Amino acid sequence: MWFAGPLRRVPESGRPQALKVGFTLTPGMRVGLYGGSFNPVHDGHVQVARTALTRLGLDRVLWLVTPGNPLKAKQSAADLDERMDGVRRAATGPSMIVSSLEASTGSAFSVDTIRVLQARYPGVHFVWIMGADNLAGFHRWRGWPDIMRTIPVAILARPGSVLTGLFSPAARRFAHARLRVGQAKLLALKGPPAWIYLPMPLNSQSSTAIRAGRSQARSRGRVGG
Repeated sequence: MWFAGPLRRVPESGRPQALKVGFTLTPGMRVGLYGGSFNPVHDGHVQVARTALTRLGLDRVLWLVTPGNPLKAKQSAADLDERMDGVRRAATGPSMIVSSLEASTGSAFSVDTIRVLQARYPGVHFVWIMGADNLAGFHRWRGWPDIMRTIPVAILARPGSVLTGLFSPAARRFAHARLRVGQAKLLALKGPPAWIYLPMPLNSQSSTAIRAGRSQARSRGRVGG
């Protein structure tokens, strides 16, 4: 079990190098960490990952498929294996890694997952990736200031969240650490706090809408049956 309190650099017990993660990262790599429930994964998620890969000059994007989101109802999440399969089908290519690390460590919080990976892979330049919709509510995440002070963060545009994200409590508090768009490829090497907002073509797909559509289809099927 990994300690889920204030940010620490190493697990509460054991050696981080002993953790079996199922993938290899080498010192000097630039790796984006893209966490979420992906319930379900859609083209908007893939667009964020591939845009970050290219514009930040990353070597890998590590998709961290969470067992559940502490800020969302547990009953709304599909089975982890089902969501993992969906992400594997969507996140194709050698630069994409799909992992259920948090299920292995027992952590439900991004702040702890970051700590685990930094301890496990010293010398790797990690960047936290998220959409502007998550930035809008980032101040509700456990340990969010520690995340900002521990890892560079890339925010990518999402429909309806540009203004709410850029004027969110987190964005205002760390306004001094924001990089210009032209500095995107430098982000991974910057000492935190450092973050950047990257505009990109907006994809209107959302997991919430997809789930609602599936639910309605099932309801019509039951009525029709």
